Amino acid sequence: MVIQVSKKKHKKEFNEISVNKILRFFLFFLLISNCSLNSESSLWTKSKKIEAEKDLIVKELFKDEEARSKEINSNLKIKLESNFLENNFNNNLKNNSGRINYNGKLESISKYKFSKIDNFDQFEPEIIFDKNNIVFFDNKGSILKFDQFSKLIWEKNYYTKAEKKLKPKLSLANNDEILIVADNLAKYYSVNLKSGKLLWSKTNLAPFNSQIKIYKDMFFITDFENVLRCFSIKNGNELWNVKTDTTFIKSQKKLSLVISNEVVFFSNSIGDISAVDISTGNLIWQTPTQSSSIYEDAFLLKTSDIIVGDNEILFSNNKNEFFSLDVNSGALNWVQKINSSLRPTIIENLIFTVSIEGYLAVVEKENGNIVRFTDVFDKFNKKKRPNIKPVGFLAGSKNIYLTTDSGQIIIIEILNGKSSSILKIDNEKLSRPFILNQNLFVIKDNAIIKLN
Repeated sequence: MVIQVSKKKHKKEFNEISVNKILRFFLFFLLISNCSLNSESSLWTKSKKIEAEKDLIVKELFKDEEARSKEINSNLKIKLESNFLENNFNNNLKNNSGRINYNGKLESISKYKFSKIDNFDQFEPEIIFDKNNIVFFDNKGSILKFDQFSKLIWEKNYYTKAEKKLKPKLSLANNDEILIVADNLAKYYSVNLKSGKLLWSKTNLAPFNSQIKIYKDMFFITDFENVLRCFSIKNGNELWNVKTDTTFIKSQKKLSLVISNEVVFFSNSIGDISAVDISTGNLIWQTPTQSSSIYEDAFLLKTSDIIVGDNEILFSNNKNEFFSLDVNSGALNWVQKINSSLRPTIIENLIFTVSIEGYLAVVEKENGNIVRFTDVFDKFNKKKRPNIKPVGFLAGSKNIYLTTDSGQIIIIEILNGKSSSILKIDNEKLSRPFILNQNLFVIKDNAIIKLN
């Protein structure tokens, strides 16, 4: 029997939400006057300081909720019947990995080695696949292309000696012919994917801090000032930009963006989700998800990648909030108490994610009810467990493959939600997994590890 967690649904229709602080202030009081005082039931905007007589209300609305630490329906079996999604990790416009036709043995095959990347534990790297080849970078900003046998095809570096000393962190995206590169030094450029030859190079007003999405003859990226920028692939010229609110202290969490139906949706460092028309750069809607206090602790906010389903945008954060927004209006569909900054995935009518505390959550997409909540960290020593954090996961044909910041891959059975085994790869952080041609890849600070 499925235990359903009752949820009040509160939908707010916004024709257009301005990003200026006056309208945020107005929106905050509008929500208070129209919604219940249940902290689970609303999206909250930035606001001005509340008068003393409203302190009790504010404490109730914004009080911290404890993360779930008990299993729900742990004996429930979940059998998936849907077809597998196409295995495409390059320029996945909707960020939804779905379920992949993979059931490997996880025996180490080879390593693609490179110079050690400093502060790897603060980094969210992405592997670029070019047919059977792999593209990545090293600690000095060199771009490396390997073949399927770990042999280096080419290596290119387009940084000065001074820039190399700064050890740039690169974000990468590609189509069939071109690789787009952007970094935390405010530089962005394009290279020929086959030869590595530089096509053009430009400098932005601020460093970049997001995924890159390529769409038609354009690419999209967000910088540290919370500005979404649209550039031409042909020459790197800026076509339009959309500015959103920012903070003085910058979070290192990579921001997320997705594209669906000629609209680009993106998150910023203070928890706002915005929708922008691709052709014009006009703001369609914007939904804040945090209170005004986020200006003070935005550095601590970690939001998952956003993903797009049929009619919803899904994302979560490390403040015990999992949101579903209407894709057309930005109105709140539901919010659930799940403490996670990992990218979720949609399979059939279910959402899968893993909480920071090590619980696999399965949620109904339509209403946000928790179907099953199981402890997948149960095999760890109780003393060591609090120091182990999940990094990312993928759903295969029978299992979920979850990586940790202490070098493990946890194999979890989808049917029962239990961890069947733990594979020790390293002592440090592993990236989220990637899959290509029945091989699973994870990145560590000085190598890409390939397993079957």
